[in-house]
Amino acid sequence: MKLGLINSAWVQANQPTVFGLRKTKELGFDTVDIFIDPLDADVKERRLIKDECDRLDLPIMSICCVAVGLVDFNPSVQRFHLERCQRYLDLVYEYGAKNLLLVLGEYIWNQEVIPPREQWRMGVENCKVLGDYAAGLGVQIALELEPFKLSLLNSVDTMVRFIDDCDHEAIQANIDVSHLLLAGVAPEELRRLKGKAIHCHISDCDGKVHGDLPPGRGVVDFTPYLREIKALEIDGAMSIELEYSPEPEKIVEWVGEAYRETDKLMQSVGLRG
Repeated sequence: MKLGLINSAWVQANQPTVFGLRKTKELGFDTVDIFIDPLDADVKERRLIKDECDRLDLPIMSICCVAVGLVDFNPSVQRFHLERCQRYLDLVYEYGAKNLLLVLGEYIWNQEVIPPREQWRMGVENCKVLGDYAAGLGVQIALELEPFKLSLLNSVDTMVRFIDDCDHEAIQANIDVSHLLLAGVAPEELRRLKGKAIHCHISDCDGKVHGDLPPGRGVVDFTPYLREIKALEIDGAMSIELEYSPEPEKIVEWVGEAYRETDKLMQSVGLRG
């Protein structure tokens, strides 16, 4: 697998786009994932990212999208998010990336008003529509497992069931190591994602709440998870996810530390290559 970085680490530290991409390359990353909303970014910003990545020989692996409205009970909201996700998929194609990293929503009203199965059905149906659109562009969608109680996809069991219900080659899974720990997912459970996972995220946490720390700053025992991921033979990237550095002025050191520690972990199990 390749070692990548989600560029939100730089964005949330208020660093310019070009600075972040150049530092990503200088630090040794193989690929980059782009956190961008095509409805907010103007054409100059979108073109700047592609041109700079091409100049740096820094392939864009994935584009990140949060679309909680895909499981909203209002049809108009669903339609908007379908169209929005299609614009994201257009950008995946335009950037020559492999996949759209898609975060679905959560069950609302504590699952007490709208039956959970109805929100699940809406999610499946809308993802099938997006799967057809993605397939037409020759790209895929990687669904993220979120470790929160009311997330639709918060376990390997729900991820496998959702992918099976979609029954679409373009709809696959993303594996986030710290999310697995927080969700109580044992490394061995990843074997159920054989042939269903196409992308990975890695970060550390305190074992209690979502953290996105550099590996080594939390409690995650990475090696068992990485060994299982290696066995899945994913042709993709392990992208470091760092959110909201506690010292934004030291973001280069923060990202550099994450790179070094992740590289060591991947090399130790023969995963990087």
